[in-house]
Amino acid sequence: MPTAEDVRAIALSLPETLEKLAWGRPTFRVGGKIFASLADDDTSMGVKCPKEERAELIAAEPEKFFLRPGHDDNYDFMRVRLAALEGADELRAILVDSWRQVAPRKIADAHPGLAGTAEA
Repeated sequence: MPTAEDVRAIALSLPETLEKLAWGRPTFRVGGKIFASLADDDTSMGVKCPKEERAELIAAEPEKFFLRPGHDDNYDFMRVRLAALEGADELRAILVDSWRQVAPRKIADAHPGLAGTAEA
């Protein structure tokens, strides 16, 4: 089961990622934009996800994906339960996808081989 430290290690391994505290919790940013954050209890993380895709993901795997009521409805984010992930490869794939959604084009274009499990 991936841990909060795994989230931190993988997120910080992505190009030009910085960790910054916000709301008393670690957030991970590229180009100044948040692509991931850890929950208060370190058992879940928030990641970037288009609103139009969230419902399908949550319906398909409700034990893995969820929304924080009253907060996530207003943003293109959803929550991921770390204990429900199949391992580090799945965690990395989710973080890379979230990173690519917010990375400035110049940074993303400089890393075209960045995929869920390895960087080319």
